[in-house]
Amino acid sequence: MASSTLKPGVPITLRELEPSSDVFKQGASLRVTGNLQSYDVESAIAVIQDGSASLKVDTQHLRDISFRTNSTYQFIGELLIRPDNDAILQARVGRNVDGLDLNLYQQSLIIRRQHEATLLNSRRA
Repeated sequence: MASSTLKPGVPITLRELEPSSDVFKQGASLRVTGNLQSYDVESAIAVIQDGSASLKVDTQHLRDISFRTNSTYQFIGELLIRPDNDAILQARVGRNVDGLDLNLYQQSLIIRRQHEATLLNSRRA
């Protein structure tokens, strides 16, 4: 059986994706969620936003997904960082998640991280 080179998308909030963060790395596999602000059909570039944070998403490899502005979408893909620290996510998975409570989702990420940290610490002991 061949080993897969794809890594799971680490769930993060768009606000966490800034040049000084640990997840802001070339090729990082991420899962991001935000409201669709714009979509350019010719370039297949979507812009999602969460509060004041936004991210460009290259959707050229996605099929069977229709984009509606002001709807909520979740993408999994790899982060591409340009020389000027302009980031774009090369999406390999995308879905509409309208109805998802973003505040509750962000709270669940915090709880998940606390649990993972507890597990990591217990393995070290």
